Amino acid sequence: MEIVVLKMLFIASVSAQYGKHVYVQKAMLWSDAQNYCRNHHTDLSVITTKWDEQKLQSEVYGTIYGRVWIGLYLNEEHWMWSGGGNATNVPWAYGEPNDLLTQKYGAICCGCTWHGWVNLPYWYQKPFFCFSLIVVEEKRTWENAFSYCNNKHTALTSLASETEHLLALREIQQDHITERVWIGLRYLADRWMWMDGHPSVYRAWDKEDQDHQCPLRKRCTALTKGGVWESWDCKDQLHFICY
Repeated sequence: MEIVVLKMLFIASVSAQYGKHVYVQKAMLWSDAQNYCRNHHTDLSVITTKWDEQKLQSEVYGTIYGRVWIGLYLNEEHWMWSGGGNATNVPWAYGEPNDLLTQKYGAICCGCTWHGWVNLPYWYQKPFFCFSLIVVEEKRTWENAFSYCNNKHTALTSLASETEHLLALREIQQDHITERVWIGLRYLADRWMWMDGHPSVYRAWDKEDQDHQCPLRKRCTALTKGGVWESWDCKDQLHFICY
């Protein structure tokens, strides 16, 4: 028991939560950072929108300085995310990426005077961001799930990209989790909105489910184990995903 407690204290002492991202200050190789994130959280961080990057940079402003690993890597000729999916429109810094024969891993720079991402070689040891999703195995209505996430964690999760969708899907495949889980997409003011404020651009609706186009009763969104979104009555009780 003492070993478990000491391990938990160690993890807490070297990390800090910033929304979906957990900062781990212990410097590691990119591959070791990936293993750490997969063992303790979900995966190395994915940052797929300008909104998400700006929000993260504003949250860590004044507390984190220097280059930090994220889940970006070069797979032959294509930049990809550790959690799956291609990385498109990467906001590289001037002159980056360079030396693609050896520098195959991506990092962002916090508190730097210049803007943009950089690529670094595998032998660098850097602190890193983990992407963290929490599946709550309690059946609740959407509103109760929303309140639980706000009180216990940060928010009922948004899924802003293919990679975030894939990571969430990976987290819910256990048999004891309900066939579908609540996510933070709600129909309000005649449109679907992420409740954490993230721009609603990425979509993964079930093509056979047309209820979401003009919902009268099913105004809350669930992610199914089959990998699609469905509109459901907000009073239904499901497991859910927080961050």
